[in-house]
Amino acid sequence: MLPASTVLEGEIEIRRSRFLTRIERVDSADAAREAIAAVRAAMPDARHHCTAFIVPDGDSLPVSRSSDDGEPSGTAGRPMLDVLAGVPLVGAVAIVTRYFGGTLLGTGGLVRAYSDCVRDALEGADLVRRDVLPVYATTLPHADAGRYLAELAALGYESRPDYLAEGVRISVATQAGSDLADAVARLSQGTLALEKTGSSATEVRCAKVRTGKAVPLAQLA
Repeated sequence: MLPASTVLEGEIEIRRSRFLTRIERVDSADAAREAIAAVRAAMPDARHHCTAFIVPDGDSLPVSRSSDDGEPSGTAGRPMLDVLAGVPLVGAVAIVTRYFGGTLLGTGGLVRAYSDCVRDALEGADLVRRDVLPVYATTLPHADAGRYLAELAALGYESRPDYLAEGVRISVATQAGSDLADAVARLSQGTLALEKTGSSATEVRCAKVRTGKAVPLAQLA
């Protein structure tokens, strides 16, 4: 998905027709429709507002929709959707607004134009991966909290301390719960134990888009 609050924009001109592209991160179909409505309201004089979006749907498969908005069937919304799916990019809406220039582009020309609009706007964009991690907590004694926090940090655990009267309450989001429990038990000589308190979603930058394909950061120059 795109990083939070990301908006990508672009503009191309083909035979005097102007194509204005806007791609936003959205987390639901309702949010995608709101973004589409906002673009329509901002440019009411445009001839077409063609759209495509793919959004998460809980534990089910993502929801995808597209619209040609008056262009010949299959020449706008579907090609735009294919570009999003080819990245693959979930949690985004693409809107291409066309101001008609008086020259018909033909079926093939429209497919290329709308595909290129989305592809060009996405070029070089950062992508993030959302990880949902279990959260574990324990309360450290004030006297030893600094040492425990330093040791856990050295092991790669990011702790969020909350300083209370009874001690320092820490929360750690990690998939390695058993390893963390072993570390806490070792540091405290078995006097402290972890409890699972919930989960936390984090987003990690994982790729850039190159010509419509997601490229892992390790492959970039």
